[in-house]
Parts: sequence; structure tokens; C-alpha cells
Amino acid sequence: MRCTDTRTLIESYVDGELDLVRNVEIEEHLGDCPMCAPVHKDTLDLRSRIREDVSYFRAPTVLHQRVRAIAREKRAKTRYSRVPVWTWSGAVAAALLLTVVTLGLMRIAGESSREQMITQEIVADHLRSLMADHLTDVTSTDQHTVKPWFHGKLDFAPPVNDFAAEGFPLVGGRLDYLDGQPVAALVYQHRLHLINLFVWAAPEKYAEKAPGKTRQGFSILFWTRDGMTYCAISDLATDEMQTFAALLQK
Repeated sequence: MRCTDTRTLIESYVDGELDLVRNVEIEEHLGDCPMCAPVHKDTLDLRSRIREDVSYFRAPTVLHQRVRAIAREKRAKTRYSRVPVWTWSGAVAAALLLTVVTLGLMRIAGESSREQMITQEIVADHLRSLMADHLTDVTSTDQHTVKPWFHGKLDFAPPVNDFAAEGFPLVGGRLDYLDGQPVAALVYQHRLHLINLFVWAAPEKYAEKAPGKTRQGFSILFWTRDGMTYCAISDLATDEMQTFAALLQK
């Protein structure tokens, strides 16, 4: 099994949704692949955190009271009695309200968990690039060398710039995987600190100039621009990361 297949199925594997043959294939791959094993661990960690930290939303008390009142009224009627139209209307309204509230909470929780999953994958990809001696596939400070290297490997053309004059020289680039799809990873340097800039074409809901967040000691910035989603990650201080991001957002 290839890494791309494993990463696509890793969530289903963790949730126990795969058949025996797939489970065995993924287990064998995880035992031999130093790239996918951390992704598996991050997925398990995220699953545990979601169970522990995601808020549980209870239905409002008034909704409980309304549904119970309707149930009592229904039991009080004989099966041959005609149920008044207002009773059915109340039951339908209560059911619709419960459905709308439930779907809304599921959507919010789903968006939150997906963003957390992507963030964890980015941290794992960043660490892997530093530890596995695979920082770049193409090493060059020339943007006209790095950008053409991605041609044919992605279905979009990532913007590549060198900011050496501003203190953030281009180091190179590589092909990486995020959220089950290939993405561009551009590598920059500031003094002794390395910055991974992930770029992919996706309509994610990030602001053009988003505030930073911190995960496992790394500063992480997400933003969107011209139909592209960007994520910069480094052990730089947040203000220095904002300076770097501002160069790309001009």
C-alpha cells in the first residue's frame, strides 16, 4: 500500500470502518513507514482530544417540555380519536426545530474538527521535513528554478517569491501531502529558523490576513488569497511570522 492510499484511509482505519484485508494492509504499512506512522498517531490524538474537549450541546429545556407535553397529549387520546391539527403542527414544529439545531451543531463541530485535523497534519509534515532529511525536492534560491519544478506535479501553479532582501531567503520546495491531496511546500529561512509554507487550491474559510495560532511550540498562520490557501509554520516568534506573511499578502 502506498502512502497516499494510507493517508486517504487513515481516518476510516482509526474509526474501524474498513474490512479485514484493508486493516491488515494499513497495519503492515504503518509498521514499516516512518512517514505515515506519525500521521496515524496524530489522528488518534486528535480523536481523543475531540472526545474530551468538544462541547456537548443539550436541547433547550423548553424544547424538552414541549415534546413531553405533546407525547402526554397523544397518549391521552384513544387510537380512534382524531388528533387536532394544532397538535400535529406543534409536533412538526418541534421536530423541525430539533433537526435544525442538531444539524447546525454538527456542522460547527465538523468544521472545527477538520480544521484541527489539517493543523495537526501541518505540524506533522513540518516536523517530518526537519527530521527525515527531506526538506526540499528542489533546492534553489532562484524562484524561476523552483516554480517550474512544480509544473505537472500539481493541478495549480503555486506563487513562488524570494524575499532575501527582506531577510527571508528562499531555500527550495518539495511536494507534500495534506488533507489527502498533494500540495506545494515552499521552504524559507530567517536567520537559523526554517519556515514551511504550504500552498494548495481550496476554498477554505480563512481571512486574507488571519491571526496566528500556536501548536506544539510552532507559530502557525492560515490565510487565503486569489483562490489559494496558505499556511506558514515555523518556530519563529508570532510577530516575525506575521512579518513574513505580510510579504506574501502584498
